[in-house]
Amino acid sequence: MLNLSMFLEDSARKYPTRDALVLGDERFTYAETDALANRIANLLVASGIEPGDRVALSCPNLPWFPIVYYGILKAGAVVVPLNVLLKGREIAYHLQDCGATAYFCFEGGPDLPTGEYGREGFGEADACRTMFVIGGDGEYGQGIEALSAVLPTQPATFETLVREATDTAVILYTSGTTGQPKGAELSQANMVMNALASNRLFDSTPSRPDTHLLALPLFHSFGQTINMNSGFSMGATLVLLPRFEAAAALEIMEREAITLFAGVPTMYWGLLGAVDDSVDVGRIAADLRKAISGGAALPVEIRGRFAKRFGVQILEGYGLSETSPVALFSDPEQDPRTGSIGIPLWGVEVRLVDKDWNTVEGADVVGEIAIRGHNVMKGYYGRPEATAEAMRNGWFRTGDLARRDADGFYYIVDRAKDMIVRGGFNVYPREIEEVLMTHEAVSLAAVIGVPHESHGEEVRAYVIAQPGTDVSDADLISWSKERMASYKYPREVRIVEELPMTATGKILKRELI
Repeated sequence: MLNLSMFLEDSARKYPTRDALVLGDERFTYAETDALANRIANLLVASGIEPGDRVALSCPNLPWFPIVYYGILKAGAVVVPLNVLLKGREIAYHLQDCGATAYFCFEGGPDLPTGEYGREGFGEADACRTMFVIGGDGEYGQGIEALSAVLPTQPATFETLVREATDTAVILYTSGTTGQPKGAELSQANMVMNALASNRLFDSTPSRPDTHLLALPLFHSFGQTINMNSGFSMGATLVLLPRFEAAAALEIMEREAITLFAGVPTMYWGLLGAVDDSVDVGRIAADLRKAISGGAALPVEIRGRFAKRFGVQILEGYGLSETSPVALFSDPEQDPRTGSIGIPLWGVEVRLVDKDWNTVEGADVVGEIAIRGHNVMKGYYGRPEATAEAMRNGWFRTGDLARRDADGFYYIVDRAKDMIVRGGFNVYPREIEEVLMTHEAVSLAAVIGVPHESHGEEVRAYVIAQPGTDVSDADLISWSKERMASYKYPREVRIVEELPMTATGKILKRELI
């Protein structure tokens, strides 16, 4: 019997007065956080939510994210975190695809109208019965309620529903280049084991609790496991940063004595660029114990500059939503190897395979990364064919090509998939191409990633226009911006007469660079 919410409950019993969550001047103890999560669980049960039901959550890095997340788990339901940058059409797709019966959504404001898009998506999702607006105070109607109006009526105690280790705890949406996003089903054991195994790497202990800066979005698997679940399991204090800004992050690191920071490479690039005379680098360096990078390859120059400035070697890891996410990580007992994603996580096996699943042998021979262990997902929700294609005998093939040196350290060579990593967010060309081709003036589109100084990669679209139409690159960029999340839409569009193709009609994207 297992429930991921035990991380919160156990720490609340042992350290009730310790700060669990910090946002600016707001501080929530473990006891207060657990009590609010209990109210969420009671609210869900009163709303008719049953064990195994999917409950979606759209919320930035605010105290409400972990409170609602663990409340959903306490009720025996499955958490489906959604990217807060999704638009109404995209939210409706996710709610429909996972069959969500309830939806928690942050109201937001002019800069982040999450609630507006959430209500639009909820209205198109037939199976979703109830929507709770976080931070809203209006009377919405039509199955939509302000959380602030209904939560105080619920008891602050709740007997958590026990689950089997193999029961689904979280569905994280991901995608390949073959279509719409897919939901990776992660079990209770997947999530619990990955958090605990990660803590082994960080040398974390409850008697010496870390203070995390949560710059990574919690709806993403990286921040969810490395910061939230790992941190709560050790009684850590989580300092929330709703939107990453390097200067603000440095100020928080200094003020809150941050000991553990996890981020994507562009965040480290931003921190180095934001250091000025107002920043007490010495004080930050004295407190900072661990720095962790993932989500994209970490440039060697950034690793070296950060170590020199802050006195901490950045540890690098590798994983995917399908692997909970950590699969490989820098060996904590050795200095990080330049360019390496490390060695397999405790309890995880890694091998390199060819297209037929045969193991590729020999040092520095390139193959596709395949992973087996406690971290590998159950499968893609409602997609048995996609699951069968990606998994065999417990092994999951990642689509990423790598080599392994003679000492067993792995190095990413290239992505077998066409995925673009923009500012740490995964962008999938096929999805962007399909949306672009709904424009009346677009005949054909090909989307690629191109190098970008601060974002790592930028989204560029090559478009063949319909004959007789008059459309500009600016028109398509503006149109895309209204229909896609801000990290997805192409910032660059090039109108072309033709696209390079093979004899069979496949677009040769490598010739577009």
